[in-house]
Amino acid sequence: MAPSSEKQQQEKKACIIDGKAIAQTIRSEITTEVKLLSEKYGMVPGLAVVLVGSRKDSQSYVNLKRKACVEVGIKSFNVDIPEQVSEAELIAKVHELNANPDVHGILVQLPLPSHMVEENVMNEISIEKDVDGLHPMNIGKLAMKGRDPLFQPCGPKACLELLSRSGISVKGKRAVVIGRSNIVGLPVSLLLLKADATVTIINSHTPGLESIIREADIVISAAGKAHLNATFLISDVCMAYVVLLLLLSERVDENKTYNIGMAYSKHKPSIKGDWIKPGAAVIDVGTNAVADPSHRTGYRPVGDVDFDQVCEVAGWVTPVPGGVGPMTIAMLLRNTFDGAKRKMEQ
Repeated sequence: MAPSSEKQQQEKKACIIDGKAIAQTIRSEITTEVKLLSEKYGMVPGLAVVLVGSRKDSQSYVNLKRKACVEVGIKSFNVDIPEQVSEAELIAKVHELNANPDVHGILVQLPLPSHMVEENVMNEISIEKDVDGLHPMNIGKLAMKGRDPLFQPCGPKACLELLSRSGISVKGKRAVVIGRSNIVGLPVSLLLLKADATVTIINSHTPGLESIIREADIVISAAGKAHLNATFLISDVCMAYVVLLLLLSERVDENKTYNIGMAYSKHKPSIKGDWIKPGAAVIDVGTNAVADPSHRTGYRPVGDVDFDQVCEVAGWVTPVPGGVGPMTIAMLLRNTFDGAKRKMEQ
């Protein structure tokens, strides 16, 4: 290889997939579509976000969703319920929202208080209003060949949308998914299968994960902890509050002091650059925090991959924050709009 070619190869960096910019484009598209739908049917989509109790992290996340609705013209139904309410009373409220023709999507913010069984409540949401895409019927259809769910889960849908809008074809590609959670790992694997990828799922018991990852054209990491090899201690639940603000809204007020307690992180990034196939696409769904005294909050958000190393090898990579996080709420808005349009056109 000529010296100039070697230099070009060394200087080559991965294309950074700007999830924040793509999410804003999608929000603009939805805003226009909502206006057209309103002009045609005299109605706008409606999303009911149910918040039980007063957890600060849940309140922050719910406020982000409600604000996003307002920004695109979706009507937000704010349902705030005291923590001491019974499970039966909460289910009755869900039934009420199921019957409300102005509500096209229902989202019950998790976690619920300890005296409730989340599955009992979530199963009562009408499949036609399950904009989180996690109802057993929707997941079941996602898993079946020739069947299509009414809604796809927002996080996994965000991953596929990022690939699509970045011009990355999935068909015929070898994809590796790290993690098998019900929220991301499992459903994103099913979406990749539906898109004709060859999919391998890595879990905590998988041997030789480095060699498996090196074969992948597409890597989606959703390990669910602060790097696979991390030791992470959170001494205050308010940490989750700030993580959500950073990763989802990315509008943290740098002049505000957040009570996040004490955090200690001792980690080594799990996915190194030499684990990645040259030119591969890497979607980092990891949402973790590591101590960083240089930040006003005392920590910084990170993903599951060693971003700097991976950028030297991969063809595309999502940052944390600014990748999958903003896209997840955009997909919630998209699901709500699609549910409303489907209902109005019936």
